[in-house]
Amino acid sequence: MSNGKDDDEIPTPQRPPSPPLHTTFTVRGIHAPTFSAFRPRDIKISSPHSMTHVAWSCDGKRLGATGIDKSIRVWQPEHSLELRSATSYNTHTDDLDYFAWNPTHADLFCSSSQRDRRIVFWDARQSKPTHTINLKYTPVQLVYSPDASTILSVSSLYKLFILTYGKDGEDSPEQWRVRPSPEPLVSLPITTVLFNHTGDAFITAHTADANLRAIRYPSITSATSFAAHVGGCIATAFDPRGQYLASGGHDSIVNLFDTSDWICTRTITACDNSIHALSFSHDGEFIAIANSGAYIDICATETGMPMHRIPAPGPAQAVSWHPSQPLVAYCGQTKSKEGGPAPLAYVSVFGPGI
Repeated sequence: MSNGKDDDEIPTPQRPPSPPLHTTFTVRGIHAPTFSAFRPRDIKISSPHSMTHVAWSCDGKRLGATGIDKSIRVWQPEHSLELRSATSYNTHTDDLDYFAWNPTHADLFCSSSQRDRRIVFWDARQSKPTHTINLKYTPVQLVYSPDASTILSVSSLYKLFILTYGKDGEDSPEQWRVRPSPEPLVSLPITTVLFNHTGDAFITAHTADANLRAIRYPSITSATSFAAHVGGCIATAFDPRGQYLASGGHDSIVNLFDTSDWICTRTITACDNSIHALSFSHDGEFIAIANSGAYIDICATETGMPMHRIPAPGPAQAVSWHPSQPLVAYCGQTKSKEGGPAPLAYVSVFGPGI
């Protein structure tokens, strides 16, 4: 019998030094959820590909995921999280890459495929799309502005494109259209983009660039840039209070920047792998960190202390915190083992009552 550690054993995160007393939950009167009492619910799907994106609707009543085929799958967790209960939305002619919920209307969302070069707009209450835009570029990531009047689209060639909603003339209907490419950003490679809460600026990052950049909108002029990660940045997220911008990179570090001066005020070093995605809880007190290990870390925002490590079926490509409850959704692909079963795509939800 071997005395070695199991290959699937999840390492225990290293605790940082004790934080200042005034930042602790006790002094601040915060009652943290008992994360250790929760269990994840895994939905596994037979597919050779990974789920690439998962997100909650703005009211938290729907959970959507995509990445393995031409469909977006949408669940209503209050009713069921069974695979057969998911509603599929399908009109793309090739595999999907990304989808985004409208931040002002809980039934609306859009999806993108870099292979069929289309962005499709949907109403969850009907099976057919409401609008389709055929493009000359290959869209990957989609990001709504806070008022849902603008969508930032990053292409597979790391270029930024802007879609706006409105009329071309007084007699024309309101619809989405592609705004001409902003010249100041044509030569700037972008992997991921993120609007701030007021919609007057957005943050850009690239996996091979150590700096993050703040760009004013709608003027598309540079506001500032600041160093973030050695080896490049992969993920960004604003906390709901607007106080912090979180970033994660290949260096396995999560930085928290104060949005008033873009100075890094805290560094979270709990993870041992490259960071894939970040998401804050609805109150901003916790941050969920997806990485290339088979687990999700939940850490306290104000102290950086690790709160819980969620076991995952495999490395998660995306993570999304529910807009009003302590529920975390994440997705990816199960780990493959030599001689074992073929990998499966998965979507998981972690929290109370799951």
